[in-house]
Amino acid sequence: MKIKLLFLLGCLSASFATAEQLTIERIFSDPALAGTSPREMQYSPDGRRVTFIRGREDDYNRYDLWEYNLADDETRLLVDSDSLHTGEEVLSDEEKARRERQRIYGSGIMEYTWSKNGDALLFPLAGDVFYYDLGRKTVRRLTDTQAFETDVRVSPKGRYVSFIRDQDIFVVDLTNGRERQLTEDGQGPIKNGMAEFVAQEEMDRMTGYWWSPDDRHIAFLQVDESPVDQVTRSEIYADRIDVIQQRYPAAGRANALVKLGVLDLASGDVQWIDLGENRDIYIPRVAWARDNLLSYQWQDRSQRQLELRLVDIDSGRARTLVTESSETWVNLHDDLKFLEDSDRFLWSSERDGYRHLYLYDLDGDLQRQLTRGNWAVDALHSVDEKAGKVYFSGRVNTPLERHLYAISLEQQAPPQRISIRAGMHSITFAKDASGYIDSFSNTGTPPQVSLHSADGQRLTWLAENAVKKGHPLYPFANDWIQPEFGTITAPEGHSLYYRLYKPANFDREKKYPVMVFQYGGPHAQLVTNSWDRPFNQFMAQQGYVVFTLDNRGSANRGTGFENPIHEAMGKVEVEDQVTGVKFLRSLPYVDPERIGVFGHSYGGYMALMDMFKAGDYFKAGVAGAPVTDWALYDTHYTERYMGHPDLVPQAYRASSVFPYVDGLKGDLLIYHGMADDNVLFTNTTRLVKLLQDKGKQFELMTYPGKKHSLRGKETRIHQYNMIKDFFDRHLRGAR
Repeated sequence: MKIKLLFLLGCLSASFATAEQLTIERIFSDPALAGTSPREMQYSPDGRRVTFIRGREDDYNRYDLWEYNLADDETRLLVDSDSLHTGEEVLSDEEKARRERQRIYGSGIMEYTWSKNGDALLFPLAGDVFYYDLGRKTVRRLTDTQAFETDVRVSPKGRYVSFIRDQDIFVVDLTNGRERQLTEDGQGPIKNGMAEFVAQEEMDRMTGYWWSPDDRHIAFLQVDESPVDQVTRSEIYADRIDVIQQRYPAAGRANALVKLGVLDLASGDVQWIDLGENRDIYIPRVAWARDNLLSYQWQDRSQRQLELRLVDIDSGRARTLVTESSETWVNLHDDLKFLEDSDRFLWSSERDGYRHLYLYDLDGDLQRQLTRGNWAVDALHSVDEKAGKVYFSGRVNTPLERHLYAISLEQQAPPQRISIRAGMHSITFAKDASGYIDSFSNTGTPPQVSLHSADGQRLTWLAENAVKKGHPLYPFANDWIQPEFGTITAPEGHSLYYRLYKPANFDREKKYPVMVFQYGGPHAQLVTNSWDRPFNQFMAQQGYVVFTLDNRGSANRGTGFENPIHEAMGKVEVEDQVTGVKFLRSLPYVDPERIGVFGHSYGGYMALMDMFKAGDYFKAGVAGAPVTDWALYDTHYTERYMGHPDLVPQAYRASSVFPYVDGLKGDLLIYHGMADDNVLFTNTTRLVKLLQDKGKQFELMTYPGKKHSLRGKETRIHQYNMIKDFFDRHLRGAR
């Protein structure tokens, strides 16, 4: 596969007459180097259109609403965001936090929803709600208030538009335009229909309310944050300091209390669901199975038990359908699918060591296991009940690629691969399973988006994004370096996948410095056959070997590979990274005295642990927005992997960076956003104080007003120029 990719890229590159030098300024300038790719792609309910938002060529952070029409094979602009609002968009604090949790950044139309019958689209913009009529091609403003409306949706039957305002649920009746407030007590620590901090940040649940299929009921969570510690932190900006009171549930401390209610739109009455006597729980998922059947997932605080429960809202009868348990933790997923033509549902589980699909009936009886083997299912995408086919993405042949597969719903048979091209495929199916959108990339192909029939036949390009004259990448393609992939066998016997870039104008007789780029944490995987971060490419072109290894604890290798970090963060990850460095040292073209490491967030934590615990292997390190003590991080994430700090205090001490500071031998750079509400800035200030007390020299860069993701073109340009300069100073001349 590698040889084919190199050959194809070589043939393509030979046609380029000139090449420009890649710079960090160009990486973060307009137009986007990898091309402008559509986002938030959806099929219309009737399957005749594919809609998406797309950044502009002159500003890739300003988004408009587009469509591809299958009937006339045309792509056209539906709504220009500037036609509705220009100038700065002043977001509410709640919306700022929500977008930070979603890891989205930009302005204009950032999200949208289809009406049930497919005749309209709904979207928020600058704090108000807009309704676009496809037939009339007109935009109707549904709200015009000083308040900020979020989490906007059209009800399943299309009669209502719902949203959250001032911590309560509202609806607008589209037949008469009347607005109605459905909950009344949202204020202070009480939030209705909203997701609490850990639900947004750690459970991938951004909403707190769900329409019933018949438009008669709304299930919603009421969150009471009063038990959660109120942390006073300073958000330091260039020209001011904002003192923020944030409810932050640190490991071992109290969580928000949640209640699950069902609101009857006709009467306004709320039926509260009995969740049990234990209130120190999580409700990570809620979904309607039928008009009168509501499912929810109940998770204990240790996250070692997860229950799928079903409630008949007419009778109040409740039953547990599935119970998952583990001696370490149970991972959450979005693979619950209730079948429309039968009283059955699909569910995924890691009970046999790998994530696979299972078929159950509504009595909770297991019918059969659909997929099996030493490979992982990524996601359940669609079920064609008439054809008896289940579509999912997974990694049957290699964990480095994600492909689309089909498997029989009724008969035991091996999965049939549908996607063809080697690389990573992200799939969005039409509701009727007639076709899908494929977002694809590999190491030699920047993101492409295509439309396919269910059997895999490509119908059209939505964004071919071909690297030809006029493409932003075209002037640089002649010098683009392809990485190599390989595996290393660790002393314990497990295999570790790596990706390695050799430097530009590679000479085997020379000795090169190395930048190890890593993340290392759970629910993440860096070593894949996909389009990579351009900074890694840039550093290779600057004369560095660039190396990335996925250690134990990272994703898509099964529980046996992920679970060794349980109550031991910062141990096996460092051991595996050292195994990677020993491999690098065996390469004749690597200078063993000039190896540096860089990571952000968990990767920042890993960079510190590498520098402190394995100082003989790393000459220089860059730690971005690092966790330094897991007692400072949030409950749902930290306790999942580390347990409760009151029960295993020794594990928390061993996983903190502080006991190992004396091991620092090389050069260290730490950077952090001064308004970070995820990995609080306190993580860095505590480490800075300890390093100073111990007389350890280091470099520090702080970013006023920036959150965890350090958004903004100018900020990114500064950040990555700083990292490059740091490695140049400490690795290029070091011998």
